[in-house]
Amino acid sequence: MTQSTDLDPEDRKIITLARSARARNGVSEGAAVRDETGRTYVAGTVELESLKLSALQTAVAMAVASGAKSLEAAAVVSEADAAAEGDRAAVRDLGGPKTPVLLAGPDGTLKSAVAAG
Repeated sequence: MTQSTDLDPEDRKIITLARSARARNGVSEGAAVRDETGRTYVAGTVELESLKLSALQTAVAMAVASGAKSLEAAAVVSEADAAAEGDRAAVRDLGGPKTPVLLAGPDGTLKSAVAAG
């Protein structure tokens, strides 16, 4: 298992941002994505009566709404053991099948790094 300290600094940054979103908002997941220009978008889980989005889906939606054309990488911080298919699909829709999706635990330790496709 790779420690988050072994990651590229930009990937470590989006894991840190995702951890912060999770903690700050008191939600089950935090996520961050980096677009083709290096801008980052950070989000937490959305759980409204009429709208439910994972943190990563929300971060991707924020990137799209802000004009991002592609993604370089995505990160989600969660208790889960694997990145959800819906999360990978959202990343794939904007970034393509080779976009890395990093899954880290609440302590920032990288659990997995998989391609969105």
